[in-house]
Amino acid sequence: MASVFTAPSSAAPYRAGWIHYTNVAPILDPLEVPPGVSVVTGVPTEMNAALLEGRVDIANISVAEFIRHADRLAALPDFSVSVLGQVYSVNLFHTVPLPELRRVALTAQSATSVALLEVLLREWGLSPTLTREEGTAQELLARGYDGVLRIGDSALREWYEVVGPLAEDASMTRLPHQGGAVTVTDLSQEWYRLTGQPFVFAVWAYRKDAPPPPDLLRAMRGARRQGLGELGAIAGRHAQRLELPQRVVQHYLWNFRYHLEEPDRRGLHRFADLLLPGHAPLEWGPQITP
Repeated sequence: MASVFTAPSSAAPYRAGWIHYTNVAPILDPLEVPPGVSVVTGVPTEMNAALLEGRVDIANISVAEFIRHADRLAALPDFSVSVLGQVYSVNLFHTVPLPELRRVALTAQSATSVALLEVLLREWGLSPTLTREEGTAQELLARGYDGVLRIGDSALREWYEVVGPLAEDASMTRLPHQGGAVTVTDLSQEWYRLTGQPFVFAVWAYRKDAPPPPDLLRAMRGARRQGLGELGAIAGRHAQRLELPQRVVQHYLWNFRYHLEEPDRRGLHRFADLLLPGHAPLEWGPQITP
């Protein structure tokens, strides 16, 4: 878990809401927030709501909610959770070929992953019934769904339950996506096939009336440098918690792009245009000094 702490302050704290999945461990594990900043954690939909309702001032929220509320939110200009190709933790588990999907169970934990699936289904010309339902992929498939959307650490574990165990000498660039009667379709990979661009799952967004203090931004940037330099150790800790091989978790982490570079912004704008034509302009800032 993170080494995030809340420092005491006589003034009202600046409130941060962290979604602490393994995919942001290289930023949040080493992060020590400065005095005057308080921290709460939750799943994506919880932190989305907390930011929009004013219960936190900044959060690493689902990019779909950033797009939908671009009139009220801005995002840090060089922080993201993006992937070019396979992500392994935003998965559609299914027992029939994609064109034959009829009933798909959706997690309530993520707005972006559901929106991405809806965009892909529309682009594929498919219109299965989508139902909010929680449970593991195997549980929901056994209940009669022929597709189940799972995200985050649980999706990573369940992917490995389907395809694993992997041989010690398995190529980490050719990891399997099928086991028995279950196929795992990686939605980030499908986005790449559709667009040739990275997919941005989350940005660090804040309410425009509550920009983050410079000390917090510097602490986040320093934590990211430290975390990327300690990727093996971070992967080892999280692999133990997830009960997965360290090499699998390390491969998972090194796929991520955490800096919101120009290719990521192009992918984000492409998704925004497909998700919400005519959306408000996306705003970036404040700039972070080294």
